[in-house]
Amino acid sequence: MGTWRELRSQATRRRLVDLKDVVLLPGLVNAHCHLDYTDMGGQLPPPKTFLDWIPLITAAKASWSYSDYAASWLNGAHMLLKSGTTTVADVEAMPDLLPEVWDATPLRILSFLEMTGIKARREPSEILHEAVDTIQSLSHSRNRLGLSPHAPYSTRAELLRLTGRLARKRGWRVCTHVAESEQEYDMFRHGRGAMHDWLRRNERDNSDCGLGSPVQHLARHGLLSDHLLAIHVNYLARGDAQLLGQHQVHVVHCPRSHEYFRHSPFQRASLERAGVNVCLGTDSLATMRKTGRQKLGLDMFEEMRQLASKDPALRPEHILRMATINGARALGMAGKIGEVTPRAQADFIAIPYSGKKAGVHAAIIAHTGPVHCAMIDGRWVIPPAF
Repeated sequence: MGTWRELRSQATRRRLVDLKDVVLLPGLVNAHCHLDYTDMGGQLPPPKTFLDWIPLITAAKASWSYSDYAASWLNGAHMLLKSGTTTVADVEAMPDLLPEVWDATPLRILSFLEMTGIKARREPSEILHEAVDTIQSLSHSRNRLGLSPHAPYSTRAELLRLTGRLARKRGWRVCTHVAESEQEYDMFRHGRGAMHDWLRRNERDNSDCGLGSPVQHLARHGLLSDHLLAIHVNYLARGDAQLLGQHQVHVVHCPRSHEYFRHSPFQRASLERAGVNVCLGTDSLATMRKTGRQKLGLDMFEEMRQLASKDPALRPEHILRMATINGARALGMAGKIGEVTPRAQADFIAIPYSGKKAGVHAAIIAHTGPVHCAMIDGRWVIPPAF
């Protein structure tokens, strides 16, 4: 790839495609998503608290069939593809959908198998063993799998310990939702509050509460490492950012989900000062606010714009790195995706642009609608249309 001046001498030997006036950039890396919840978009009104949202999503999930989940997953994958995502880290609540849904999309996917266990009363070793069996039974030339103990409040501490130990041994990626809500923070930091009381009524052993923040809870049980994607991290105690930085944990911020719950301002600057790699994800359409006739969609450009509106000091080029290079690093694919460089995978997108070079990053963040074209692994997945 190159300029016309560089490539025209090869025109008789190779097929050249002139993309006209566009910005050519790496495919976007969505570091956190729930594709199977896509069709819930607009169905769950913003709750007063995070705890109020849990029964809403639980009821919605209980009413769905296998076919509903499959259709929803594929709809989400299509949304991501047309809006420029080429790699997504997806949490799989329905692992039975794999590998069929993988084969139905050209997206590059890292599927994290969700593990909980509080209500099911299952032993952590049994839960983990089942997930490992699933990972070992699936293989794909383009896609990989990882482990996702759902959250500190929805798992037992032993599951966190076992997962952390196994992930380090196997070199597997792990993700978990942590410090997502103020109620979760109060539960672990102070051993009190609405979430603490609700889970105690549901027979959770809360003896692990009141001993420190949710981040400190993960550290105490051996889950913090450079293999971990800590999702959300909206509420930090003193020293939490440094703890995450010391263990080289990656933090995934989901701006529109953050706005949906009206969380306290995201502490990006504090995390980055501590050396934390902060990247972006869409989360699911079940946690996005719908206004008027707005059509909800999984779209990393929308996430970048939402972040820019809440963090005006952040330069557009920094935001773009969070949606490309930083996400690649979090997924263990630095130098392979998220950049257009020699020896990287041929994943790229293009958007229309004919302005000056100085304004290119702002133009990228401002882009709306489908991308002009997209390639994954050297194959057109959205061919250029003229």
